[in-house]
Amino acid sequence: MNRDPSPRCPSGLTLSGGLLLLASLQWPGLVQAGCDDPPARRVNWLRCDKTGADLRGADLREAVLTQVNLANAQLSGARLNNADLGSATLNGADFTGATLTDARLVSARLEQATLPGANLAGARLDRAVLSGATLNEADLTGAGLYQADLRGVKLAAAKLIKANLAQANLTGAQLPNADLRGAVLNRAVLENAVLTGANLQSANLTGATLLETDFSGANLAGATLTEARIDGARFTDANLDSTLWPDRRRCQPGSVGECR
Repeated sequence: MNRDPSPRCPSGLTLSGGLLLLASLQWPGLVQAGCDDPPARRVNWLRCDKTGADLRGADLREAVLTQVNLANAQLSGARLNNADLGSATLNGADFTGATLTDARLVSARLEQATLPGANLAGARLDRAVLSGATLNEADLTGAGLYQADLRGVKLAAAKLIKANLAQANLTGAQLPNADLRGAVLNRAVLENAVLTGANLQSANLTGATLLETDFSGANLAGATLTEARIDGARFTDANLDSTLWPDRRRCQPGSVGECR
Protein backbone atom coordinates (compact mmCIF):
# COMPACT_ATOMS: atom_id res chain seq x y z
CA MET A 1 0.00 0.00 0.00
CA ASN A 2 1.48 3.32 -1.07
CA ARG A 3 1.56 6.00 1.56
CA ASP A 4 2.23 9.72 1.08
CA PRO A 5 5.09 10.43 3.54
CA SER A 6 4.41 14.19 3.55
CA PRO A 7 2.54 15.39 6.66
CA ARG A 8 -0.62 17.21 5.69
CA CYS A 9 -2.21 20.33 7.08
CA PRO A 10 -5.95 20.27 7.83
CA SER A 11 -6.58 22.03 4.52
CA GLY A 12 -4.98 19.19 2.61
CA LEU A 13 -1.82 21.11 1.78
CA THR A 14 1.47 19.40 2.45
CA LEU A 15 3.39 20.90 5.37
CA SER A 16 6.11 22.21 3.07
CA GLY A 17 3.55 23.74 0.74
CA GLY A 18 1.74 25.36 3.66
CA LEU A 19 4.95 26.91 4.92
CA LEU A 20 5.72 28.26 1.47
CA LEU A 21 2.26 29.82 1.25
CA LEU A 22 2.67 31.34 4.70
CA ALA A 23 6.05 32.78 3.72
CA SER A 24 4.61 34.26 0.55
CA LEU A 25 1.86 35.98 2.52
CA GLN A 26 4.12 37.38 5.23
CA TRP A 27 7.35 38.01 3.29
CA PRO A 28 6.50 38.25 -0.42
CA GLY A 29 10.03 39.41 -1.26
CA LEU A 30 11.41 36.06 -0.10
CA VAL A 31 9.40 34.23 -2.75
CA GLN A 32 9.48 36.40 -5.83
CA ALA A 33 10.51 39.91 -6.79
CA GLY A 34 8.71 41.51 -9.69
CA CYS A 35 11.76 42.73 -11.58
CA ASP A 36 9.61 43.45 -14.63
CA ASP A 37 7.04 45.40 -12.63
CA PRO A 38 6.86 49.12 -13.50
CA PRO A 39 8.00 51.66 -10.92
CA ALA A 40 5.31 52.20 -8.34
CA ARG A 41 4.81 52.79 -4.64
CA ARG A 42 5.81 49.70 -2.61
CA VAL A 43 7.17 47.91 -5.70
CA ASN A 44 9.32 44.87 -4.88
CA TRP A 45 12.59 44.89 -6.82
CA LEU A 46 14.56 42.77 -4.37
CA ARG A 47 17.98 41.96 -5.91
CA CYS A 48 16.79 43.13 -9.35
CA ASP A 49 19.22 44.50 -11.94
CA LYS A 50 18.10 48.00 -12.93
CA THR A 51 21.46 49.28 -14.14
CA GLY A 52 21.08 52.61 -15.94
CA ALA A 53 17.30 52.68 -15.51
CA ASP A 54 15.48 55.95 -16.22
CA LEU A 55 13.40 56.56 -13.09
CA ARG A 56 13.30 60.33 -13.09
CA GLY A 57 10.39 61.56 -10.98
CA ALA A 58 9.29 58.01 -10.17
CA ASP A 59 7.18 57.25 -7.09
CA LEU A 60 9.12 54.55 -5.23
CA ARG A 61 7.93 55.33 -1.74
CA GLU A 62 8.21 52.36 0.63
CA ALA A 63 9.68 50.27 -2.20
CA VAL A 64 11.66 47.10 -1.48
CA LEU A 65 14.98 47.80 -3.21
CA THR A 66 17.24 45.71 -1.02
CA GLN A 67 20.40 44.63 -2.89
CA VAL A 68 19.04 46.16 -6.11
CA ASN A 69 21.54 47.24 -8.78
CA LEU A 70 20.76 50.82 -9.80
CA ALA A 71 24.26 51.78 -10.86
CA ASN A 72 24.24 54.83 -13.15
CA ALA A 73 20.45 55.03 -12.91
CA GLN A 74 18.59 58.32 -13.38
CA LEU A 75 16.56 59.08 -10.25
CA SER A 76 16.45 62.87 -10.22
CA GLY A 77 13.28 64.09 -8.53
CA ALA A 78 12.28 60.54 -7.55
CA ARG A 79 10.37 59.90 -4.33
CA LEU A 80 11.95 57.18 -2.20
CA ASN A 81 10.55 58.05 1.22
CA ASN A 82 10.86 55.05 3.57
CA ALA A 83 12.25 52.88 0.77
CA ASP A 84 14.59 50.02 1.70
CA LEU A 85 17.84 50.26 -0.27
CA GLY A 86 19.93 48.21 2.12
CA SER A 87 23.14 46.89 0.48
CA ALA A 88 22.00 48.36 -2.85
CA THR A 89 24.48 49.22 -5.62
CA LEU A 90 23.93 52.88 -6.51
CA ASN A 91 27.35 53.86 -7.85
CA GLY A 92 27.14 56.77 -10.27
CA ALA A 93 23.37 57.11 -9.83
CA ASP A 94 21.79 60.57 -10.16
CA PHE A 95 19.52 61.47 -7.22
CA THR A 96 19.47 65.23 -7.87
CA GLY A 97 16.59 66.72 -5.89
CA ALA A 98 15.27 63.28 -4.93
CA THR A 99 13.40 62.67 -1.67
CA LEU A 100 14.77 59.87 0.52
CA THR A 101 13.43 60.86 3.92
CA ASP A 102 13.66 58.00 6.43
CA ALA A 103 14.96 55.71 3.68
CA ARG A 104 17.17 52.76 4.65
CA LEU A 105 20.53 52.71 2.85
CA VAL A 106 22.55 50.67 5.34
CA SER A 107 25.72 49.32 3.67
CA ALA A 108 24.61 50.72 0.29
CA ARG A 109 27.26 51.69 -2.27
CA LEU A 110 26.94 55.23 -3.64
CA GLU A 111 30.43 55.86 -4.97
CA GLN A 112 30.50 58.88 -7.28
CA ALA A 113 26.73 59.21 -6.96
CA THR A 114 25.21 62.68 -7.35
CA LEU A 115 22.68 63.84 -4.74
CA PRO A 116 22.75 67.67 -4.78
CA GLY A 117 19.69 69.11 -3.09
CA ALA A 118 18.42 65.64 -2.15
CA ASN A 119 16.35 65.27 1.01
CA LEU A 120 17.80 62.49 3.18
CA ALA A 121 16.47 63.71 6.52
CA GLY A 122 16.30 60.80 8.94
CA ALA A 123 17.80 58.39 6.41
CA ARG A 124 19.95 55.50 7.63
CA LEU A 125 23.30 55.33 5.84
CA ASP A 126 25.29 53.43 8.44
CA ARG A 127 28.37 51.78 6.89
CA ALA A 128 27.35 53.07 3.46
CA VAL A 129 30.08 53.87 0.93
CA LEU A 130 29.72 57.40 -0.49
CA SER A 131 33.32 58.10 -1.48
CA GLY A 132 33.49 60.78 -4.15
CA ALA A 133 29.73 61.42 -3.99
CA THR A 134 28.24 64.90 -4.42
CA LEU A 135 25.71 66.00 -1.78
CA ASN A 136 26.01 69.77 -1.97
CA GLU A 137 23.02 71.46 -0.29
CA ALA A 138 21.55 68.04 0.59
CA ASP A 139 19.45 67.72 3.75
CA LEU A 140 20.82 65.02 6.07
CA THR A 141 19.22 66.33 9.24
CA GLY A 142 19.16 63.56 11.83
CA ALA A 143 20.61 61.05 9.37
CA GLY A 144 22.58 58.03 10.55
CA LEU A 145 26.05 57.81 8.97
CA TYR A 146 27.81 55.65 11.55
CA GLN A 147 31.08 54.26 10.10
CA ALA A 148 30.13 55.58 6.66
CA ASP A 149 32.85 55.98 4.03
CA LEU A 150 32.68 59.66 3.04
CA ARG A 151 36.17 60.11 1.67
CA GLY A 152 36.33 63.03 -0.73
CA VAL A 153 32.59 63.62 -0.50
CA LYS A 154 31.21 67.04 -1.45
CA LEU A 155 28.85 68.42 1.20
CA ALA A 156 29.02 72.17 0.62
CA ALA A 157 26.17 73.96 2.44
CA ALA A 158 24.64 70.60 3.36
CA LYS A 159 22.43 70.23 6.43
CA LEU A 160 23.79 67.67 8.90
CA ILE A 161 22.06 68.94 12.01
CA LYS A 162 22.22 66.28 14.75
CA ALA A 163 23.45 63.72 12.22
CA ASN A 164 25.33 60.72 13.59
CA LEU A 165 28.76 60.58 11.90
CA ALA A 166 30.50 58.64 14.65
CA GLN A 167 33.57 56.78 13.33
CA ALA A 168 32.82 57.97 9.79
CA ASN A 169 35.72 58.47 7.39
CA LEU A 170 35.60 62.03 6.01
CA THR A 171 39.19 62.23 4.82
CA GLY A 172 39.47 65.02 2.27
CA ALA A 173 35.74 65.79 2.49
CA GLN A 174 34.54 69.22 1.37
CA LEU A 175 32.07 70.73 3.85
CA PRO A 176 32.31 74.53 3.45
CA ASN A 177 29.35 76.30 5.05
CA ALA A 178 27.81 72.98 6.10
CA ASP A 179 25.43 72.99 9.06
CA LEU A 180 26.64 70.44 11.63
CA ARG A 181 25.01 71.85 14.73
CA GLY A 182 24.76 69.15 17.36
CA ALA A 183 26.27 66.55 15.04
CA VAL A 184 27.99 63.49 16.52
CA LEU A 185 31.50 63.03 15.10
CA ASN A 186 33.04 60.89 17.83
CA ARG A 187 36.25 59.28 16.54
CA ALA A 188 35.45 60.40 13.02
CA VAL A 189 38.36 60.95 10.62
CA LEU A 190 38.37 64.43 9.05
CA GLU A 191 42.00 64.57 7.98
CA ASN A 192 42.53 67.26 5.31
CA ALA A 193 38.81 68.01 5.33
CA VAL A 194 37.56 71.53 4.56
CA LEU A 195 35.00 72.99 6.98
CA THR A 196 35.50 76.68 6.28
CA GLY A 197 32.50 78.68 7.47
CA ALA A 198 30.81 75.51 8.74
CA ASN A 199 28.53 75.63 11.77
CA LEU A 200 29.65 73.05 14.34
CA GLN A 201 28.02 74.64 17.34
CA SER A 202 27.68 72.06 20.14
CA ALA A 203 29.01 69.30 17.85
CA ASN A 204 30.75 66.35 19.49
CA LEU A 205 34.20 65.61 18.02
CA THR A 206 35.55 63.56 20.91
CA GLY A 207 38.59 61.58 19.81
CA ALA A 208 38.24 62.76 16.19
CA THR A 209 41.22 62.90 13.82
CA LEU A 210 41.49 66.51 12.63
CA LEU A 211 44.98 66.55 11.15
CA GLU A 212 45.37 69.45 8.68
CA THR A 213 41.62 70.10 8.84
CA ASP A 214 40.58 73.62 7.83
CA PHE A 215 38.13 75.23 10.27
CA SER A 216 38.78 78.80 9.11
CA GLY A 217 35.77 80.97 9.92
CA ALA A 218 33.86 78.01 11.36
CA ASN A 219 31.59 78.21 14.39
CA LEU A 220 32.79 75.77 17.06
CA ALA A 221 31.06 77.47 19.99
CA GLY A 222 30.32 74.89 22.67
CA ALA A 223 31.77 72.08 20.57
CA THR A 224 33.66 69.21 22.21
CA LEU A 225 37.15 68.35 20.90
CA THR A 226 38.30 66.31 23.89
CA GLU A 227 41.15 63.94 22.93
CA ALA A 228 40.89 65.01 19.29
CA ARG A 229 44.08 65.17 17.21
CA ILE A 230 44.43 68.69 15.82
CA ASP A 231 48.03 68.77 14.53
CA GLY A 232 48.17 71.19 11.60
CA ALA A 233 44.48 72.08 11.88
CA ARG A 234 43.62 75.68 11.00
CA PHE A 235 41.26 77.72 13.19
CA THR A 236 41.75 81.15 11.61
CA ASP A 237 38.86 83.42 12.68
CA ALA A 238 36.99 80.38 14.04
CA ASN A 239 34.53 80.95 16.87
CA LEU A 240 35.87 79.00 19.86
CA ASP A 241 33.52 80.42 22.45
CA SER A 242 33.34 77.87 25.32
CA THR A 243 34.80 75.13 23.10
CA LEU A 244 36.11 72.11 25.01
CA TRP A 245 39.72 71.77 23.77
CA PRO A 246 41.62 68.46 23.29
CA ASP A 247 43.45 68.96 26.59
CA ARG A 248 40.05 69.37 28.31
CA ARG A 249 40.46 73.13 28.73
CA ARG A 250 37.30 75.14 28.23
CA CYS A 251 38.05 78.04 25.90
CA GLN A 252 37.10 81.40 27.29
CA PRO A 253 33.91 83.07 26.06
CA GLY A 254 34.71 85.25 23.07
CA SER A 255 37.74 83.18 21.96
CA VAL A 256 38.39 83.57 18.24
CA GLY A 257 41.12 81.82 16.26
CA GLU A 258 42.78 80.32 19.32
CA CYS A 259 41.66 78.77 22.60
CA ARG A 260 42.33 81.29 25.37
